[in-house]
Amino acid sequence: MSPLIVTILCFAAYLIAYTFYARLLARRIFGLSDSLPTPAHTLRDDIDYVPANKFVLFGHHYASITGLSPMLGPAIAVIWGWVPAMLWVVLGAIFVGCVHDFGSLVVSIRARGMSIGKVAEGLIGRRAKSLMHVIIFFLIALAMGVFVHVVAQLFSPDFYPEAVMPTAALMLIAVVMGVVIYRMEWKIPPVTSIGFIAMLVLVWVGMGVPVVGPSMGQWKWMLLAYAFAASVLPVWMLLQPRDYINSLLLYLGLAGMYIGLLVSRPDFVAPPLDLRPEGAPPIFPFVFIVIACGAASGFHALVSSGTTAKQLDKETDARFVGYGGMIGESLLGLMAVLACTAGFHTHQDWLSHYRSWHTAEGLGANIGAFITGTSHFLSGVGIPVELGSTFVAVIVVSFALTTLDSATRLLRYNIAEIGETVKMPILGNRFVASVLAVLAIGFFAFYEFEGRAAGLVLWQLFGTTNQLMAGLALLAITLYLLRRRKPIRYTLVPMLFMLLTTLTAMISKLQDFWEARDWVLLGTGGAIFILAIWLAVEAALAVRRYMRQPPVESLEVQFDG
Repeated sequence: MSPLIVTILCFAAYLIAYTFYARLLARRIFGLSDSLPTPAHTLRDDIDYVPANKFVLFGHHYASITGLSPMLGPAIAVIWGWVPAMLWVVLGAIFVGCVHDFGSLVVSIRARGMSIGKVAEGLIGRRAKSLMHVIIFFLIALAMGVFVHVVAQLFSPDFYPEAVMPTAALMLIAVVMGVVIYRMEWKIPPVTSIGFIAMLVLVWVGMGVPVVGPSMGQWKWMLLAYAFAASVLPVWMLLQPRDYINSLLLYLGLAGMYIGLLVSRPDFVAPPLDLRPEGAPPIFPFVFIVIACGAASGFHALVSSGTTAKQLDKETDARFVGYGGMIGESLLGLMAVLACTAGFHTHQDWLSHYRSWHTAEGLGANIGAFITGTSHFLSGVGIPVELGSTFVAVIVVSFALTTLDSATRLLRYNIAEIGETVKMPILGNRFVASVLAVLAIGFFAFYEFEGRAAGLVLWQLFGTTNQLMAGLALLAITLYLLRRRKPIRYTLVPMLFMLLTTLTAMISKLQDFWEARDWVLLGTGGAIFILAIWLAVEAALAVRRYMRQPPVESLEVQFDG
């Protein structure tokens, strides 16, 4: 079957899922209603809680959840063949990832826009909240530490220094857009047009103005300073407009890539299925762990219940932003599968990258495979390969930064909620919490184990921790529905699947760490495994309580005390 036919079938699946399945969830399961005010209105402070136009919010949410992972994960997973990778990217998104993101957003707006960790307190208990906070802290700090390291590497002369200038300019454009829209009350469409055209011009200009001065360490410090600024500034001033305009860049890029696929009509040069690639772990459960954000990701629950829930104007916007945003990310994951299986010219070219697990799993190598494949597709619509590579590189770097700025803010929220638990109100100060968030991220970016950044050493735990977080978020959503005697099969089945695959993978990795005598990974991974089991036990006790109590009528999540 040709890549074009497969892509058309995938697009049809997305359309059917959004039209019918998402509508079922919105109306019958979650009971969305515009008569219920959202936290963006009831708690509006014009710093974190700000009602946003649903298209602007979609752009912010989409850019925040995307990052590097939907390009990296599928780019590794195709070593098992394009069929399993594509099936999980598409069907996993429709039945797991989209439900997870949508549900996390809904339960958060019904809980004053609190994080999924805080929501766990109202659904399971105070111990569950603390357990979730520990997992969330580790997940965000680790992932963003790696993102800082990788982006600093991408800015180096050996990779894409031409992406620096347009990436920096995008921040300035975002601030100007935020001010003229929210303070000067200019209309969104003309401001969007001007900002987007300026961005495209700067991508072209950036090709001739590579920035090659700073060292890796200096880039890391600058990225951490940017993360701090994005965390403390009002959301309308930088975070929201930057993510919005950045999402438009990706829309254009994805449209060009898929049109290029239509025009060039390449063939798959990768095998449809390979159960035993050299050096690779078993396809089950690791294909589901490796792909991560391309199909389902626990990090998305943090975005949905963090920045996005605080900006949702109407409850009914949740379907478009939550379910639709994940379809958008799945489209990027699908493109990564296509680029890394049909974007190479020959099977031999593909084998040069995917001959073994060792050659395929490097972060830089995967980004290179994605950029190479998508540039080949863009050349099908007349875009020179050099310009196409720069354009895609800007997209890759920009989306890593949008995840960094949103995640730093999410980590700040998490630290503030921890401060509430341990009776330290100083941690609720956004400047103090942001400093601590940046320090945690900086630890994983700078601190080294045996000559490697701590984040890279611990990166093996990211996939399992991230997917574990997805299973736990689905667990919280399922308990929310159970307490109200709503049908739970739509979240229960994905939850069980995610927890089964993740815990199986964690046990396998812990065995590997034990055999390798890698005590750092063994200790960290073992601690996370114990926290997960503990949280599952707490949830089982909550189910037992719920079955003895009458259903609650209120849609709001109730908190103790």
